[in-house]
Amino acid sequence: MKDTYESPLASRYASREMLYIFSPDKKFTTWRRLWIALARAEKELGLPITQGQIDELEREKDHINYDLAQEKERELRHDVMAHIHAYGAQCPSAMPILHLGATSCYVGDNTDIILMKEGLTLLRDKLVRVLAALGRFARQYKAMPTLGYTHYQAAQLVTVGKRATLWMYELLQDLEELEYRLSHLRLLGCKGTTGTQASFLELFEGDQEKVWQLDRRIAREMGFAPDQVQPVSGQTYTRKVDAAVLSTLAGIAQSAHKFATDLRLLCHMKEVEEPFEAHQVGSSAMPYKRNPMRSERICALARYVIADGLNPAMTACLQWFERTLDDSANKRIAVSEAFLATDAILNLYENVAANLVVHPKVIEKHVLEELPFMATENILMDAVKRGGDRQALHERIRTHALAAGQRVKGEGKDNDLLERIAADPAFGLSRQEVFRHLDPAAYIGCCPQQVERFLDQQVRPVLDRYPDALQGTGAEITV
Repeated sequence: MKDTYESPLASRYASREMLYIFSPDKKFTTWRRLWIALARAEKELGLPITQGQIDELEREKDHINYDLAQEKERELRHDVMAHIHAYGAQCPSAMPILHLGATSCYVGDNTDIILMKEGLTLLRDKLVRVLAALGRFARQYKAMPTLGYTHYQAAQLVTVGKRATLWMYELLQDLEELEYRLSHLRLLGCKGTTGTQASFLELFEGDQEKVWQLDRRIAREMGFAPDQVQPVSGQTYTRKVDAAVLSTLAGIAQSAHKFATDLRLLCHMKEVEEPFEAHQVGSSAMPYKRNPMRSERICALARYVIADGLNPAMTACLQWFERTLDDSANKRIAVSEAFLATDAILNLYENVAANLVVHPKVIEKHVLEELPFMATENILMDAVKRGGDRQALHERIRTHALAAGQRVKGEGKDNDLLERIAADPAFGLSRQEVFRHLDPAAYIGCCPQQVERFLDQQVRPVLDRYPDALQGTGAEITV
């Protein structure tokens, strides 16, 4: 249908895997798995539920009868009750025990936690692949000198590979945060309408141990450790969970935005570029252009995720007592779309990082334009060793540097600072002695060693921890 709005996150940006995680099929089959887990645990704990009823529920769990569910929702104005009736119509013998003792949040909230867990796992693997791609790039260019910038003004030299480790270190922090969120996600469990578990205590005739066991058994069946259930709650899990998860996603977006912004600046300088395909069009008006559209899209989506991170924070602080319903409509948009957008960001990030194009000659040209200024400190030391006056020579260098800078910026000519110094008898240095300080490799400090140590000690353990994440064929982007 082309006459109805559709989210660009679904039609243009997010991966098929992430779209499935937040799809109706995934949501409602998870509801059904939770109903089965509830019935199975209640049966095991002594309630009069038969294996035949559970088998019937199992048989129909993947066959969502959407038409009937939609009809029932129009009638009842309640999505969970609509799906209970739809499922019950397929499983008539199990209908009497379906959703026994539960409230809507049993399926809704537990499903939300499960989907966020799967979404975080998918994003974790993509983060690992981005780290692997940047790691290859960093190692390859660990010793290539390039201008470092502070305040976007030329500073001391760094290397192309060392700069990549700065991007990677932020991603490692994001990965650590993501791993923490994954390990601390807890199901809501079976808490009832106000979190007291009163309905289950009634079902089990006052046996509190069976009430505790119910939570633990359901957690185990849904892929969580028995103790990964919220110890106390109202009707819902605390919405601070959503706020914490989206804060993690916003952190990934911040790091990606930094990378993409740096790359856009490098593209402008023609030093490093994102991939540009053979038939790609950079501009409808200017055929020669190679716009960094992937990096720009990373920035655009990243700003969306960062802003969206405020949504669950505001929702969390506005919950009343044991629950209110002003969270529902907001969180079903804010949470899912934050995951879709972060997924799209990492797809782009991996695609760009794995195919970066470096232009060594341009980088060298820019280095040599600024290197004479950077070489002056070493030249000053040489001249002082030969008996020169440090303060007097410092002033002469300052005077020559200002003149050379005016020549470059005012007249558009080459930097002739070293020629001026070589011609100045106050330094007592030959032209050869002055110009031997123009080796860029002498100004990159420990960059190559820092890169190797960082990759071996910080990145390699992560890649080794997630070998399956590295088996993919690479990120695909649709437009």
